[in-house]
Amino acid sequence: MSKTIFTIPERCVACKSCELACAVEHSCSKTLVGAMMENPPPQRRINIESVGAFTYPSRCQHCSEASCVSACPTGAMQRDAHDAVFSDSDKCIGCWMCVIVCPFGGVTADQSSKKALKCDRCPDRVAKGEAPACVSACPTQTLLYVTPEEFATERRKATAKAAFANSEPTAQPNGMDILRSLKRAN
Repeated sequence: MSKTIFTIPERCVACKSCELACAVEHSCSKTLVGAMMENPPPQRRINIESVGAFTYPSRCQHCSEASCVSACPTGAMQRDAHDAVFSDSDKCIGCWMCVIVCPFGGVTADQSSKKALKCDRCPDRVAKGEAPACVSACPTQTLLYVTPEEFATERRKATAKAAFANSEPTAQPNGMDILRSLKRAN
């Protein structure tokens, strides 16, 4: 099974490294300094959202039945060979149907180009065997580029570790311990 980007939201510290890496990866220069000088500036395809005290990296989920693909009247929203949903900017007419129907807010309207913007999973990086830029930049491993099986294994291990984090093996109570606890209860 192919890899995809998974999110472990409780790890996010809102450092926005993913946003910066995404913008640089989608810049013409592919460097931070160069990207800062570009006009118009490169746009990120991932956004750190805050809900109260919690933060979450919001991006396209590359849905198996993507509503943006079926709603697009020109066929600009498509799937690539790695099953990622992407927007063909040459076909995009800026009608924003994809923006309207996306239940995750993963497609945004780029006002400067009048085209739809969304996560494309960094196809150039993936073709070289690298993880998408946002995943590589994340210092807390909130974003993971793994197969669904690898992600499930990771979550099972994390659940088991959390379940036993504050517990210590204890000796079996003897008869005197039981009597003492009963005496304290009375």
